[in-house]
Amino acid sequence: MLSETEAVLRLVLATLLGGALGFERELSDKPAGLRTHMLVAEGAALFMVGSMLLAQDFSQPTAGGLIDPSRIGSTIVTGVGFLGGGMILRARDRVYGLTTAAGIWVAAAIGMLVGAGYYLIAIVGTLIGIVTVVLFRRLEERLSVAKESGQQAMGRASDDD
Repeated sequence: MLSETEAVLRLVLATLLGGALGFERELSDKPAGLRTHMLVAEGAALFMVGSMLLAQDFSQPTAGGLIDPSRIGSTIVTGVGFLGGGMILRARDRVYGLTTAAGIWVAAAIGMLVGAGYYLIAIVGTLIGIVTVVLFRRLEERLSVAKESGQQAMGRASDDD
């Protein structure tokens, strides 16, 4: 049985974990940063906690029906996909905002997991998300510099011919 105190703790944890994921986006001056990630994670947790409370209260034989919390979870994924899609921009031959959109999607998943009471999985998911965004950005930057250096070297060789 999910108490109101436990529900509030889940909301707070989801918000904090979403903020941890959004912190790097904020430092990188991206459109969806700290507050956006926090709100997405909190919103997802609210929907999950709410659906679990509804299932708990109204899935009794005397209530006359069953409520499936996973149905609300699937609508969270759809709604957040729409939100993330709005963050992806294309300019000429470049696409921007994919990492931010993916971060919003992960923040929703983290919120859903916390809302459902899967704290360890949510915390590990948050840590993996942070490592992915921070460390792999550095790796991408190094690969990009190496790639550009290689293209310039090949360009110079053909100019000399």
